[in-house]
Amino acid sequence: MSDIRIGHGYDVHRLVNDRRLILGGVEIPYSLGLLGHSDADVLTHAIMDALLGAAALGDIGHLFPDTDAAYKDANSLTLAQKVAALLHANGWGIGNIDATVLAQAPKLAPYIAQMRENIAAALGIQTDRVSVKATTEEGLGFTGEGLGIAAHAVCLICK
Repeated sequence: MSDIRIGHGYDVHRLVNDRRLILGGVEIPYSLGLLGHSDADVLTHAIMDALLGAAALGDIGHLFPDTDAAYKDANSLTLAQKVAALLHANGWGIGNIDATVLAQAPKLAPYIAQMRENIAAALGIQTDRVSVKATTEEGLGFTGEGLGIAAHAVCLICK
């Protein structure tokens, strides 16, 4: 019998001036960007945490601490490649990923196909195994008020 596991990841970053907005490895034109030690790509961060959690291999804060200068402004897709290699080294394959970005603005629909392709390429899987959705929160909460962007991700991994 093969071992099948699911994982859940969540990440959130504050929107600020003078930062680029990167989601799923796509730079999105917007007046604000996400604050973080790396590129602050909440979508990719949530996916990495889902994968690591499913395999019981920790989380991105443990693997790529914000106290390490090596990860300052790091490309999150490069970090995702390292997560995929770690899973593979431990005998895990990625079944699928389903992620949702919570953002009042900007509208993300024009960028979702490229996000899916970027994430799939970084993880070494087919694009049809990666789902990315976006939603607003109808003006409610910190994402609805435009103060930040959050992402949830679930995944299935198997041996």
